[in-house]
Parts: sequence; structure tokens; C-alpha cells
Amino acid sequence: MMLTLMILTWALPLGGAIVPWAGASARGIGIASAAGGAGSLAAAIALAVSISPRHPLTALGGFVYVDSLSAFFVITVALVVTLAGIGSYSYLQAEAERGELSALQVRLYGTFFGLFAALMLAALQTGNLGLLWVLVEGSTLASAVLVALEARATSLEAAWKYIIISSFGVTIALVGTLFVYYSAILIHVSPDQRLTWPTLFAHASVLQAPSLRFAFLLVVVGYGTKVGLAPMHTWLPDAHSEAPSPASAMLSAALLNTGMYAIIRFKALTTADLGRFSNDVLLVFGFASLAVGALFMIGSDNFKRLFAYSSIEHMGLIAIGLGFGGLLGIYGALLQTFNHAIGKSVLFLTSGEIVLRYKTRNVVEVRGLLRQSPVIGGALLLGSLAIVGSPPFGIFLSEFTIVRASFAGHAWLGFFLLALLVIAFVALTSTTVGMVFGRPPGDGVAAPGMTSRVIGTSPLVPGLGLLLLLGVWIPGGLNELILQSIKAIT
Repeated sequence: MMLTLMILTWALPLGGAIVPWAGASARGIGIASAAGGAGSLAAAIALAVSISPRHPLTALGGFVYVDSLSAFFVITVALVVTLAGIGSYSYLQAEAERGELSALQVRLYGTFFGLFAALMLAALQTGNLGLLWVLVEGSTLASAVLVALEARATSLEAAWKYIIISSFGVTIALVGTLFVYYSAILIHVSPDQRLTWPTLFAHASVLQAPSLRFAFLLVVVGYGTKVGLAPMHTWLPDAHSEAPSPASAMLSAALLNTGMYAIIRFKALTTADLGRFSNDVLLVFGFASLAVGALFMIGSDNFKRLFAYSSIEHMGLIAIGLGFGGLLGIYGALLQTFNHAIGKSVLFLTSGEIVLRYKTRNVVEVRGLLRQSPVIGGALLLGSLAIVGSPPFGIFLSEFTIVRASFAGHAWLGFFLLALLVIAFVALTSTTVGMVFGRPPGDGVAAPGMTSRVIGTSPLVPGLGLLLLLGVWIPGGLNELILQSIKAIT
């Protein structure tokens, strides 16, 4: 039963990738994308309920491995795929009606959207670190097609930059994985088991420390490139701003989390053998990313790039929580992962509706949103307040937990963390408030069809509602899953 649910989590989105070549219209492809995501989310929740903390799902010699941490990330990514799938319906309908996308482009979008989702979900459910690398690299190639889909000069350049930098980074992660294999040379198991995470974790205390230390540095640089950790972040603002907005949501709220999942797995091995070494490394990269994201948000004139820099900031904050460690730090990091995934999905889907309405990504050309489109303007305002950690939204709770972890033993870092969060708060809200409340442009703005607008805004309300709920109450099931995830890696 559990194996069937595991297969469904990635097979349903993959099935949606086949639909475009069966002669489906833009509407049918959009429905398939949304249905694949919803089915995957239902299977992921059922899988999480079925998983026993003491008895993870293991099959095929460890190539299939699902524990509480896997289940947590699968639910997070499947939720993003669902929201982005609904947004894809609106995007494909509107762009096809306007003649902006050809029939081939629509098919390519549906195909690689489903393939991208399936590869990420599969990567979260393997215990073999080599196969994890293959699936993450595959997700890079699939998502690059989405970045270049609209075939503008800027989007083609962003896709090329994304492929080059991300592939180079993942190659570094491969070298790090090989060093982990070498560090396990003294473990008396078959060679294929030396890259299986449960085996490595069970024998972490006998891994060769010098090789493991170097391996972790390579892994953080390599997978950190996928995560967008500074200074390996340079592809991220271009790719996020040029991709179709539902794909931007997938990149920011799903792909980055998949890369962070890989780092967490390697961190668990390193911490068991080397103590605080991995924590210190993550703190350095985390604070660098938080600083870069916060500072580059100041004065950003492209609202999709603004949200991309916000993603860098939040990934840095998650790395900081993991670096502080302990129950508070790791709990805050995982809760932040879930909250950020929802919040950034809402913001990028909102940005897609703005682009459809105004035909621009320029901040100064978007004014008076709340007056012209109350739903979109309200979603942008509330989503912005949520993503910067305003109460009573869930991100306030997860950020507060990480700040508490900092003051538990690193008070001076806690004050530095608060200062950077204030900068990020002011930079993002000052821009979005101007878009929401500024004086509307004099010319009328052509809006997409009513159906597209209704469907396109439909994920925004439940997304914001979930963020509000998580700010006042964490469901017992989610809380237990996070606690079991912490136990799985400590």
C-alpha cells in the first residue's frame, strides 16, 4: 500500500506530462496539470499518515526510501505543484487566447511542467545519494525548458545561464557524493550500499572525518547552487523573473526545497561524525544569502526579481535555522520551509496575474492594483505581509522560532539576524505597497478573460488562508510530522 502511494505521488504529475501529446487543448493541458498536482498531494498526505517513524518505507536495496523527513518534503512540494498547476490553467488559457504561445509551446509547457514535478517528487523518495543526484540534475534540464518557454531574448539568456551554473554546481555536488562514498570505505557492506543513506547514517560514527568534511563543503556549494545560497545564487533572479509565473512558483517553492532536502541529508551524516562543523558552514552560507537577498531587494524595479531575491533571503534563513541546530533551530527551519513554499507560491501566482493584466514586470508601471483589481491587489498586499514575517501569518511564527534559537546561544548573531530581517521587510513592503496603493495609470488596462482571471486567482485565497491558519495554530499532524522529521536526522 505504501509503495503504491509513493509511486502515485510522482506518477500522477508524470501522467499529466503525457496528456499534451494526446491532442489536448490548452484548457485540457491546464486541467491535467492541476489534477496531477492535486492527486499527488492526496497521495502524499496518505503516505505521510501511513509511514511509521520507526519503520520507514524501504525497497529495491535502498533505492526507494521514505521516512518522516521525506514525507514532509513530499507534501510541501506536492502542495506547490497543486497551486502552480491551477495557476497553469489560467496562464495557458490566457496566453493561448492572446496568441502569445503557439500550440507547440503549450504542449512543451504541459510536458515539462509534469516532468519537472515528477523528478522533484521522486528525488525526495530515494535513499541512494547517487540516484538523488541524477534526479536533481534531471529536474534542472526539465525546468530549463520552462524558463526558456516564451522564447524572448532575455528568457533564452536566463535559461542558458541557469543550465550552465546549475549543472556546474550539481557536478560539484557529484564530487562531494563521491567523497562520501570514499569516506565509507571502512564500512563492511557491499559497494552499492555505501551510497545508501540509511546505511551511511547507521555507520556515521565510523566514516572517515577528513573525506566527510571535504565532501560536505562540496555538497553545500553544489546543492547550494540549486538552493540559491550566496554566492552561488546568480542564476536565480534571472530564471525566476523570466519563467512563466507558475513555473517561477515551482522553481522558488519546490526546486529550492528539493536542493535543501539534499543538504539536510548530508548534514545529518556530517553532524553525527564531526559535531558542529556542518552547523558552522551553514551559518556562513546562510547569513551571506540572507544579506544578499535583503540588500538586493532594495530598489528592485522588477517585481518578479524582487520575489526571487526574497527566495534567496528565505533559503538563507532556513540554512541559518539548520546551522543553529537543536530542536528550536531545526523545527523553525522546517516550519519555515513549509510556510515559505505556500507564501512564495501565492506571490508568484499573483505576479502572473499582474503580468497578464499589465503586460509588464516593471514596478513603476503597476499602480493602483487594489482599486483596479481588488482580488489581485489584496493578494499581493497580504502575500507580501505574510512573506516578510508579519503577524498573524505563519512565517512570523517560523521566523520567531529561528530567532529564539539564535538567542539561545548566539545572541550577537541574533541581533544581526533581526537587522537583516528588518531590511528585507522594509525593502519588499515599500515596493509592493506602492504597487497596491499607488495612483493608477491614466490609460485603461486590458484584462484577460473573466474565466482565466477567476481560475487564476482561485489558488490565492486558500494559500493565504493556510498561511493565516499556520500563524495561529499548527495542525497536530503537521507538528508531529516535523518532530518525527527531526528525530529521523538527529
